[in-house]
Amino acid sequence: MGAEKRRRGVGIVGELGSLTVQTYRLSRSFSPLVRLLAHEHDVTRDELSAAVDTIFEGLYAHPATRSVERITQHLRARRLIPDEQSTEDLIRFVVDQLLQRSPVPVPQALVDEFWQFFEELFSSEEIKGLGEMSLDMVRLVITTYEPLLTEVINILKAGRRFNQWQIQELLRRAATVREDIAIVRRQLRALRWVRPFFQADPKDFHQQAQIVVAMVREFGPFFIKMAQVAAANADFLPEEIARELSVFHEDVPPMTPEEVNEAFLESFGKLPADLYMGFDAEKPLRSGSIGSVYLAKKPFVENGMEVLRPIIVKVGRHNIDREFAIGKLVIGLAILSSQYWAPHSKLAPFLRALQEQVDEFVVGFLQELDFEDEARNQIRFHARARDTGVWRVPALYGASRRVLEMEFLSDGDSLLRALRRQTPSARKRFRAQVAQRLLYTILHHALVYKEMHGDLHPGNIMIGSDNALYLIDWGNTVPLTGKWNAVWDYVSGACLADVDLLTDALIRISTAPEANAARRAEIRALLAETLAKRGIKPLGARNLVRELRHGGLASLHRRGQAILHLISNTQHLGLVVRGDYTHLSRALMAAAGSFGSLYEGVPRRRMLRDLAGS
Repeated sequence: MGAEKRRRGVGIVGELGSLTVQTYRLSRSFSPLVRLLAHEHDVTRDELSAAVDTIFEGLYAHPATRSVERITQHLRARRLIPDEQSTEDLIRFVVDQLLQRSPVPVPQALVDEFWQFFEELFSSEEIKGLGEMSLDMVRLVITTYEPLLTEVINILKAGRRFNQWQIQELLRRAATVREDIAIVRRQLRALRWVRPFFQADPKDFHQQAQIVVAMVREFGPFFIKMAQVAAANADFLPEEIARELSVFHEDVPPMTPEEVNEAFLESFGKLPADLYMGFDAEKPLRSGSIGSVYLAKKPFVENGMEVLRPIIVKVGRHNIDREFAIGKLVIGLAILSSQYWAPHSKLAPFLRALQEQVDEFVVGFLQELDFEDEARNQIRFHARARDTGVWRVPALYGASRRVLEMEFLSDGDSLLRALRRQTPSARKRFRAQVAQRLLYTILHHALVYKEMHGDLHPGNIMIGSDNALYLIDWGNTVPLTGKWNAVWDYVSGACLADVDLLTDALIRISTAPEANAARRAEIRALLAETLAKRGIKPLGARNLVRELRHGGLASLHRRGQAILHLISNTQHLGLVVRGDYTHLSRALMAAAGSFGSLYEGVPRRRMLRDLAGS
């Protein structure tokens, strides 16, 4: 008994000693951030991220955090709701320490705004459904706001004496966080459709499609953009779901008139009625995930005389960058929650890779939000289009961050509408001509300019009265320079089912090639298993002709699907594809989806014959 008490005493003393040491180390972990605040120069996001990581390393190592983990495991084993208070107390401790140590005074109004955001976010009913509020979740939120925090710190450092302008700028950024709450709640509410989707009859694709569309519409622009990418290649989806998602190529909820007017005031300080004639903010020609398109008339000087000409005005949505940033945050929270409720050693690498792949995927989307960058792309390709009569690009007349003015295509119609208006007898010739011109255009861009349209889904292809292609929506282009070798090895490996070539190509285009090279055998085994499940046999010099003869066009189609399927589904390998290659994969999927939409309901051999004739 006495020995047992002595062991307990030694254990308690040891734990107290560990608590003292780790508390001292946690206190020192604030030093890098304090030094950043004390410096005269501006802080970069990378510097801020590294300093915050140091603090979280101290938090993860602290005995209090380990106690929280033990309590969580205890509650989880008994299927009880975990207690979030301990994590919240740690976060409050961190904030209080930063405020006390900061060499730069922080206005109380800014502190109050932060705590209001924190309490509203983590106390909302929607987010409570995600599970335990962990340090991982808090770190994810901070990562999302690192660009905003960097701005705030640099404004605070701009002068120790705050004038009214500085206060207003800080509160304006704080208001951005407040507006984000509405986006977070809407997107989290949209995730409630996940349960009905999995509860639906697995064979009832019509019901599943209705649920998916409802979730996409409620989630907003971020999911709409992802739905457009998914619908661009119906081969990966049940026909009913692909058909429902394809509506987002041409039917997206429009902007409100107030939002349109706000975009013009922000860009020009004027309302659209002061700049154009016939502009109706309530009647867009079409709406997309990024913005809406309107028809108007504008005066131009031609031969010394002023004339009114119809133009297209593209207007960007308000807060679209926040929609995408918060969308990435919500998906990250959902993934972390899945890992919490289903803790499994084999599941964790998949979920971690999935979260990182979402980050890489979003990079391509974010490029589309800069209208001035889109204008540069459109001007560049418009100049190139003058050398060919096969494909054209509308002329650009003016550009700002949220408004673009361009040529009106009086005789142009979208690809699918142009197809539907053809008579049955003319449809066969129309398909062949458009498919051949589209293939020529894609190859022309890739081989001559080493750059291609990054989102060539059916809604971005217009058809003129002479069946010429008009390519629109140039917010997204993919540079191909330096990618040919890796892409060729990947395509060859997928088509020939050469597992070694495919494995090495995927490792080369991953975000961590050295780390993935160390687990090459594991990745190779999983790829071999995947190809075998899809019925794709290795092709060599001896069996190439025999396999193609017996498998026919179906075999070619299956191998073509594998090229896109594998690169867009690497999370099960615990492998993350670099953003530029993910971007390229998305571009290829969109282009392939346009061919598929053109030949919907038609045997694939017809498409291959038409393309072979080009």
